[in-house]
Amino acid sequence: MSAHASASLTRAAARPQVTVLFSTEKPNASTNPYLTQLYDALPDAVQPRFFSMRDALLSRYDVLHLHWPEYLLRHPSAAGTLAKQVCAALLLLRLQVTGTPVVRTLHNLAPHEDRGWRERSLLRWIDRLTRRWIRINATTPPRPPFTDTILHGHYRDWFATMPQGTTVPGRLLHFGLIRPYKGVETLLEVMRDVGDPRLNLRIVGNPATPQMRTLVEDACAQDPRISALLAYVEEPVLAREVSEAELVVLPYRQMHNSGTLLLALSLARPVLAPWSESNAAIAEEVGPGWVFLYEGEFDAALLTGMLDTVRAAPRGPAPDLSQRDWPRIGQLHYRTYLEALGKDGEAAL
Repeated sequence: MSAHASASLTRAAARPQVTVLFSTEKPNASTNPYLTQLYDALPDAVQPRFFSMRDALLSRYDVLHLHWPEYLLRHPSAAGTLAKQVCAALLLLRLQVTGTPVVRTLHNLAPHEDRGWRERSLLRWIDRLTRRWIRINATTPPRPPFTDTILHGHYRDWFATMPQGTTVPGRLLHFGLIRPYKGVETLLEVMRDVGDPRLNLRIVGNPATPQMRTLVEDACAQDPRISALLAYVEEPVLAREVSEAELVVLPYRQMHNSGTLLLALSLARPVLAPWSESNAAIAEEVGPGWVFLYEGEFDAALLTGMLDTVRAAPRGPAPDLSQRDWPRIGQLHYRTYLEALGKDGEAAL
C-alpha cells in the first residue's frame, strides 16, 4: 500500500462518528430526490437516522437536522395539528435542556403558507435553537450564529438512466406541485392571450387544492393548445415530460430557492423565470443560453417573443453544474455537523 493510500485510510478511520437525526422520513420512492441524494452522499462517518417523534423525544443522537420544520407542526385536522405542536414543543424543550445542536437547511426564507400564531411561535423557537444554518444558494442572507453555504445539488445523476423524449417544437412546460404562489393562474391567462400558433402549454404536477385542479382543467377544455397531467408523476414520466419541452416556464410570484429550476437544468432544458438575485447567480453560474430572466409583469408580449429568443441564443451542450456535485455536498454537510458539535470541521475535508 502506498504512503498516500495509508494516510487516507488513517484519516478516514480518525474521522469522528456523528449520529444525525433528520426531520424527514426514511427515503422511499416518493421522497424528494434532493433528500435521497443528500443521504446517499453523506460519508460513512455520518450515521443517518430518520424521524419519528418517539425517537426524537426518547433516543440519543448528536445532531438534529431540520428540513422544512413547519411540516413537523402540521396535520390535516385541527386536533392533529395541536397534538403535533405539543409534541414539537416537548422536543424543543428537550433540545434546549440537553444542548443538542440543531442544524437547519434554509429551503425557503419563510413558509409559503401562514398557519397561525402557534406555528409562528414554534418556528421562532426553532430559530433560536439553531446552531448552524445551511443556505443552499449564496444569495440567502446569513443568519446568526453561523451560516454555511452548501449549494443545492443537481439532479443530473438521478435522471441519467431514465429514457428521455424528443423535444416537441413550441412546447412550454410548467411542472411540480401546483401551488398558488407559482403563478399557474397567470400562466394560463397569458397563454390564452398569446396568438402564436407555434406554442403549446403543458402543465404537469399535482394540484395543491381542488380549486387549482379545476382552474387547470377548465383552461385545457377552453384552449386546445393547453394540456395537463394533473397527478403526482413518477420520475421516469417526469424525465420524459421535461425533456420534451422546448422551454420550462416558471412564472413564480416569489422565487428564491427552486429545485424545479435545477431539475430542468439537470435535464438540459432552458428555463424562463423571474429575475431574483438567486436566479441571476444561477444564470451566470451555468453559462449563457440556459436561464432567461424577466423583470416586471409576466404577460403575453413576453411569452410571444420568448420562443425566438430561446432558439437564437447560443448555448453549450449542457449547463455547467460542476459546483453542485453530490460527493462534495456530502462532505460539506459532515463538516457542518462537526462544527455544530464544536469540533474541527476541517477533519471532514
